[in-house]
Amino acid sequence: MKRNILAFASMLALTLAFGFAVRAQDQPANANVAGAWQITWQGRNGEVTQTLTFTQDGANLTGTLHGDRGDAPVTGTITGSSIDFTAKRSTPNGDFSSEYKGTVTGDSIKGTVMMGQNSRDWSATRQVPK
Repeated sequence: MKRNILAFASMLALTLAFGFAVRAQDQPANANVAGAWQITWQGRNGEVTQTLTFTQDGANLTGTLHGDRGDAPVTGTITGSSIDFTAKRSTPNGDFSSEYKGTVTGDSIKGTVMMGQNSRDWSATRQVPK
């Protein structure tokens, strides 16, 4: 009886260990987005282009969105190829947040951004150091 219990416990432990190993392999690695990106979207008066810089620590992102109205701190996450980040800017009319969601494909990102009540498509291209 003890042998049967030990054999069952051993098989259960191996099955669980194998299951966790397979599950970990099924999870895609997070895309590497660290560095500078040129980000573009359509504004009220035409195309808007700014520089977005990310620092990446695993799935966590921090950075800065550099634009004509100054710099805005950025925080977010990356899960596989899905990116989600927020840029917060202080203005004379109060704080303003833009929420970006997108998909990373190599050296480009495409997605949508919520700016207040308005949604816009955006894209970004990795800037290669010169």
